[in-house]
Amino acid sequence: MSRFVKKADNPTENLEWGNLSWISNPSATGNKNLTVIEAELFGGEGHDFHRHPNQEEVIYCISGQIEQWVEKEKQILAPGDAVFIDADVVHASFNVGSEPALFIAILGPCVGEQGYEVVEMADEAPWNNLRA
Repeated sequence: MSRFVKKADNPTENLEWGNLSWISNPSATGNKNLTVIEAELFGGEGHDFHRHPNQEEVIYCISGQIEQWVEKEKQILAPGDAVFIDADVVHASFNVGSEPALFIAILGPCVGEQGYEVVEMADEAPWNNLRA
């Protein structure tokens, strides 16, 4: 069902490293193919190494400087920069500035009620030592 999505109506998840605002997912909009999340990373924080086994992802930087890892390669994303990540590829996003950084994550297809699956990898080698 098509619909307008107002920011004030988006469910927000507050995490220790930032905030996630769920723009579209199966439970919010009924969307089956795309999960869209606005992510705010607090200064110096990030979403550590993880993967989405059955989902591709695009990350689009809106503001700030994001140290983006894809497997063992990293680049700094500035506003307007993006990265495409294949399904099941380990990646991580870190805010290298002191002010909040903002990006949009688009994942597809949707998996489960939340439309999002994640396997945390930060405690496993080589990911636990990559930024050392």
